[in-house]
Amino acid sequence: MMEFLTHLDSTAIIVFLSALLAGASFIGFALPLLAHKEKKQRYKEVIEKKRRALFEQAREAANAPKVKQQDQQLSAAKSIALFYRIQRLAGEASLSARNLMLRAGIRDPMAPLFYLIARIVLPIIFVGVAMLLMAMSGKEISSTSKGLTLLVTGAFGFFLPHLLIKNNADKRQQEISLAFPDSLDMMLICVQGGIGIEAAINRIADTVAGHSEALAEELGILCAELGMLNDRKAAFQGFAARVGSGSARTFATAMLQAEQYGTSISKALRVLAEETRAARMATAEQKAASLPPKLTVPMILFFLPVLFVVILSPAFLRGFTTSK
Repeated sequence: MMEFLTHLDSTAIIVFLSALLAGASFIGFALPLLAHKEKKQRYKEVIEKKRRALFEQAREAANAPKVKQQDQQLSAAKSIALFYRIQRLAGEASLSARNLMLRAGIRDPMAPLFYLIARIVLPIIFVGVAMLLMAMSGKEISSTSKGLTLLVTGAFGFFLPHLLIKNNADKRQQEISLAFPDSLDMMLICVQGGIGIEAAINRIADTVAGHSEALAEELGILCAELGMLNDRKAAFQGFAARVGSGSARTFATAMLQAEQYGTSISKALRVLAEETRAARMATAEQKAASLPPKLTVPMILFFLPVLFVVILSPAFLRGFTTSK
């Protein structure tokens, strides 16, 4: 390899480096496009899955006898009902975990049951690992330290699933909050152009799929529920529960009131767009205002020592040389 490099002249090296840079530029340009297509593909898969589930549910409800309809509705949520029964025995809230998972984008009916199992099993695993490590350490540890260590590890294992899901839900809610005002503006343009609210929601969901996959999924599911369910109120309320933000609840309330009282949907969308943009700007200003206090400690720890070294080093070197 070294012999090959010695035979290369400067021109060949420049050409080789230029080819590498060109390939890296092409990859950097192509990866966002591929990610954009993957996001839209995942969004379409989620919507198609939701539509098939709603269609199967509607067909089963239509073909089944009226006496058995209530039993079928209950059988469609067996895992959730089992989760609620176990959850009541465990003394936890019945709806908070399910709503939190929906806000995090977890729609598997078995997910709440797995969540509860994880909150039971993980403390046992963590406590067992902690006991094993303390036994392998070979050091004498007081009973108070052992008890405190086991208590901390058990509590960490118990709250870890909730923290992970809560973190995902917060990130997803922030992503939706950033993209929702622009979606309302585009929805307003569609409604003013004569497009119905369902078609407008479907078009906006397809448009924002590359920028905010979470919002595209929620709008697509809302459009599917509006088209397949008879109860439009349940569809809008489900959208507000899945998103969990105040703007989503306001949007659902405004759409329901517009349909119930016959008010203008375009006016409601215009007011909502202005309010959500103002809320987004207020959030940005709040973050900007909190930035100087957050930068104080890093500047003291990392910037000031380097500044002192740069300023004092010449004087120190000059004094050192003169002393000689």
